[in-house]
Parts: sequence; C-alpha cells; structure tokens
Amino acid sequence: MTTTLITTPTFSRHSSVPWRILEQAGAGPVRPYDNTALPSSELRERIGEVDALVVGMDAVTADVIDSADRLKVIAKHGVGVDTIDVAAARARGIPVVCAPGSNSRAVAEFTFGLILDANRRITASHQRVAHGEWPKLFGPELAGKTLAVVGFGRIGRLLTTYALAFGMTVLAHDPYVDDADIHALDATPATLDDCLARADVVSLHLPATSGAGPLLDRRRLTAMKPGALLVNAARGGLVDEEALAALLVEGHLGGAALDAFAHEPLGDSPLRTAPNVLLTSHMAACSHEANRTMGAMIAEDVVRVLAGRQPLRQAH
Repeated sequence: MTTTLITTPTFSRHSSVPWRILEQAGAGPVRPYDNTALPSSELRERIGEVDALVVGMDAVTADVIDSADRLKVIAKHGVGVDTIDVAAARARGIPVVCAPGSNSRAVAEFTFGLILDANRRITASHQRVAHGEWPKLFGPELAGKTLAVVGFGRIGRLLTTYALAFGMTVLAHDPYVDDADIHALDATPATLDDCLARADVVSLHLPATSGAGPLLDRRRLTAMKPGALLVNAARGGLVDEEALAALLVEGHLGGAALDAFAHEPLGDSPLRTAPNVLLTSHMAACSHEANRTMGAMIAEDVVRVLAGRQPLRQAH
C-alpha cells in the first residue's frame, strides 16, 4: 500500500469522490494532525515517508524534494504551481500535476464580486450597520468604466465577459496572447503602463515570478489612475503591499480588494488598517464545484502515476 500526504485542508471538502479515488487505489491518504498547511521544516520531516504529496499553498522547495526518499508524484490542489520547484522535481524524475481550468469560473466570479463589493462598499456598509450605524455609502456604477485585465488566460477571459455584460470597457494585457484573441472577446490589447494609466479597475490574473519582485511596485502603483481600484485574486507577490497601503492612506488610489498576500495568513500588515480595503482569505477558488473538480482531477493523476502510468495533466 502506498501513502499520500495531503497538506491542504480544502481537499475533498465538499465531495467524497477524490477521497474514494485514492482509497480505492490503495493510495492511503493521510492528513496532517492540525489540518492546515505544513511549514517547510515539518514537510521535510514527513515527506520521506510518503509516495505522493498533495499540497495547496505549501512551499515545496528543492530542499523539501531532496528529503523525499519514496516520493513519486507531487500534486497541486489548484492550478498555479509557482510554489513548487518544478525543475527540482523534474531532476528527480518526480512529475508535478495540477488541475488546470478547474477553478477558473470560481475565481472569475469571486473577482467580479470583489469589484462590485469594493465599488459599492457593500461589506463596509454591513460592518457599520452591524455596529448600530445606518450609513448611506456612495460608490461608482460599473457601466462606462474601464477594467484592465492583466493576464488574459481562462480567468481573465471569463472576467472580461462579466465586465462587458455590465457595460464596462475592457483593456487586456498579456504578452503571451495574440492581439486577435483579445479582440475576439471584444477587449482591447494594451501595454501594462497603458492599463495602469487608463483603467478605473485593475485586476491581476497571472502567476508571480520567484525572485522577480512585485509586478506592481511603488512606481507602477503610483502610475495608476487616481482613484482607481486594484483587485488581486492571483498571487500576493505581484503587489508591493506596503506601497499599496501608503497610496491608499495618501488617497491616490480609491481602493483595493485583495484575496492573495505575500505572507499568508495575513499578519501585522499595514493593509489591515488602510482605508477602503477589502481583504479576504485566499478563497477565490473555494466554490463547491471547483473543489470537487480539482480534487477529482489531481486524485486521478496521483493514482495514474503510482500505477506507473503517465499523468494526464503534468505541469512544466
């Protein structure tokens, strides 16, 4: 019997199907005792005892992989594998699998929810009403406003359709996507600088690059249109959080809605006290449907690799 260590507490949260796929194949799923992601030190200690590893946002570094004596497959319970050293795994002959497309609609819907909430101050009103106040909070309508979608993959394209349905104009920046594909969805190709200068809402939908620093540093955040809203439901490393908090305090930016942070859970960050901020706990992908689909996809590939077969969805 083989052993699978599962560090993400959301695996198979709303469906028993992924568990059954592993159990019926004799893959012996095991959860950490505290039901949360493991720190690297504990992951290194435990990984030597397992044949398969299923992770969420855990950092699977080369050191962690080097500690694995029996490991045959690493599975990301999600889409982005930027927290996994894929090259180190490949060097050991360990495939890395993920669930591409499984959470695209969940993230796109959640992102648009953040845009609506932040603009019309829905959560801000709730918090004050719950404390006995009765405020009338004003905010802009979306019709006629410009959305910049930075990263035009599955999620960015779905978000574009939602924005267009609300009467927004959409700019799209993605150096890996042909202009014709952007035009086909009634969006307009634009440079990153043009997106920042023109958009009323900027939404990020791309992976972070290890060691590259934030895509939106203070210079680029300052270059955003005054009063604009920044939305990030992708990766925390994309944004200079201290600079963002400062620009919110200074009033240059109208607001920020963030579901991803450089350090999670969010600790003593200036964003917690900055004005006009909506903060959520990296939960954009947490729909019932996405959770069921991604769990089944990666469980299937784990079983395939453990049986000596090629995975269907290998990350590169």
